[in-house]
Amino acid sequence: MTPPPDTAPILIVDDMEENLVALEAVLSSLTPKVVRARSGEEALKAMLREEFAVVLIDVLMPGMNGFETAANIKGLDQTKDVPIILLTGASVDPNYAYRGYTVGAADFLIKPFDPWLLRTKVNVFLDLYRKNHQLASQADQLKRLLTGPGEAPPAAEPRRPDLREPAPHRPAPPASEPGTREPAAAPTAGDEARLSDIASRLVQIELLLRDARDLEAAGLADRIVALEEAVERLMAGREA
Repeated sequence: MTPPPDTAPILIVDDMEENLVALEAVLSSLTPKVVRARSGEEALKAMLREEFAVVLIDVLMPGMNGFETAANIKGLDQTKDVPIILLTGASVDPNYAYRGYTVGAADFLIKPFDPWLLRTKVNVFLDLYRKNHQLASQADQLKRLLTGPGEAPPAAEPRRPDLREPAPHRPAPPASEPGTREPAAAPTAGDEARLSDIASRLVQIELLLRDARDLEAAGLADRIVALEEAVERLMAGREA
């Protein structure tokens, strides 16, 4: 189930209740929904039930540890794109950070951490989550504009001719002269308004993509620019 983008729920995973309470106290100001899990198995079940903007996982847990939990999250199609922040104590193996990044974690924090720093890092992923939902909504609206308000109604079944009645004589349409083209249908005011609305929405999507500061998003933004130019040429051609 996809929650509203303003909710942007967070999942916190730790086997110690006091750590969960502390994390929830720090993060509750960023979103109205912070979900707890006491183990890796419980975290995976929660992620299959609903969508999360970001997951914070303690590395040192009994049973399925933080690295294994992160690897399982990244191994599922439904959850592979959810960003993961791994948390661990100060006296840890120096290779823990490297292990965290190899299993797909987006960040790694060592306890005790500054609450302001934690909120700042988590807020980056919450903002990205909301922007992705906004882009998806814009793309859906653009698709509806391009495809029209709805499907055309099915054509009525043609009446079968009565063989007892003579077929009515219909004059053949005049043949067009060689080298001439049939005149194109004049654009309607509705067509012009739709093209203008599409161009406006393309500009909004381009700005959102460029604000994402991601190489893939930048490439998509360039493709949006090409679409904007194509729409402008189409509008210019209709006005000519």
